[in-house]
Amino acid sequence: MNERISRILAQMAALEDDLKAAVHEQESRVFFQIKGKRVEFERSVKDAHRKLKKGFFHWLVTNRPQNLITGPLIYGMVVPLVLIDLCVSFYQWACFPIYGIAKVRRADYLVFDRHHLGYLNFIEKFHCTYCEYGNGLMGYMAEILARTEQYFCPIKHARKILGTHARYRRFLDYGEADAYEAKLEAYRVALGREK
Repeated sequence: MNERISRILAQMAALEDDLKAAVHEQESRVFFQIKGKRVEFERSVKDAHRKLKKGFFHWLVTNRPQNLITGPLIYGMVVPLVLIDLCVSFYQWACFPIYGIAKVRRADYLVFDRHHLGYLNFIEKFHCTYCEYGNGLMGYMAEILARTEQYFCPIKHARKILGTHARYRRFLDYGEADAYEAKLEAYRVALGREK
């Protein structure tokens, strides 16, 4: 990777950190605080949320029929999601220590906090929990696979692909054969130093 690209990547990482800090700062001004795993709203916000909450029967009759009809299909996906979760977690648990790769913290990806929103009824909270699990699981799995790819094959594709993970942009260019083994070892060593 040439010097200019490395410099741009470093700038992008710094901007991403600045963006995360700015978003966090904005969120902290939205009348809630995070205390451990609990989210606490100001009393006035809690009261306003309670007033906006739709009762179950009102929600049921105003909900789109296609949402109710496809519900069993959507929630049937929980079985393969749980199997993926078990398999990927076991893979990481069994293999990452052997490879010297720092493990991915599951709790950093699977976050369940929407149930603290007082304007959601119990069905909406259930929907949110399902989505939190599914999307969090995909992020968790993507990071495990990204670390695996960094360990075994940190090489970009010849063609541009969509939806690459954050590690991909630092991978070796396609066809960059010069000192490949030494660079591969450097990627592997870096994985062990992560927290």
